[in-house]
Amino acid sequence: MPGPGTAEARFERDGVRGVLCPPARGSGDAIALTHGAGSDCHAPLLVDLSRAFADAGYLVLRFDLPFRQQRPKGPPIPGFAARDREGIAQAVEAVRQLAGGRVFAGGHSYGGRQTAMAAAGQPGMAEALLLLSYPLHPPRRPDQKRTTFFPDLRVPTLFVHGSADPFGSLEELREAMALIPARTDLLAVEGAGHDLKGAHNLASVACLACGRWLTFVRRFGVH
Repeated sequence: MPGPGTAEARFERDGVRGVLCPPARGSGDAIALTHGAGSDCHAPLLVDLSRAFADAGYLVLRFDLPFRQQRPKGPPIPGFAARDREGIAQAVEAVRQLAGGRVFAGGHSYGGRQTAMAAAGQPGMAEALLLLSYPLHPPRRPDQKRTTFFPDLRVPTLFVHGSADPFGSLEELREAMALIPARTDLLAVEGAGHDLKGAHNLASVACLACGRWLTFVRRFGVH
C-alpha cells in the first residue's frame, strides 16, 4: 500500500494523460511507465509498480499511450505506433520538467516495446529503461523477432520476463539482449506468463522489479 505522501493525482498536460504518484520522501529521480496493448494506465501491474517506486523515492507518472487516449478499449490503432512513440517522448519530457534528478522510462509489453524504440530513435530521452514482458515475437512465431532496432538501443535496460511467456522464452530473450550495445540485466519471474502473474502476485513482482532496478542503476552507475 502507498505510504504517507504517495497520494495519486490525475495528470493531464500538453497531450499527456495519466496519474502522477509523488514519493513520500523524494530522491529527485522519476520514472514514466506505460501499459500494454489491451490495457491503460490503471492496469494493476502499473499501479503496483507506481507504489513500489514511490516508496523507493521516485516521482512516478503512469500514462496512457496516444492510441488509448483515442479510444477507451481495443488494441493499438494500426499505423499509429509512431504517434505512440511520440507520446512516450512527451510523457518522459513532462516528467523531466517535474523532477530534479534522473529520469527513466518503462512499459509493459507493447508499451515497453514502443518505449525502447523511442529511446533507440531519440538518444538521451531517458537515462535507463525498464521493460516488462517485452514481446520478443508473436506467440508461436519465433522467426518474427522484434529486435531490428536493438543494435541502436544504447540505453541501460532491465528486462522483467516470465518463464512461461509465449511472446518469448528466457533463452530467446537472453540471446536478443546480447544485441544491445549497453548494459542489460534480466529479472526472470518463474512460472509467470505475459501478464507476469505466476508464483508471485503482482504486488510481489512489482517489489522484486523495483528492488532489482535500484540495484541495476546503482551497479552500473546510471546517471
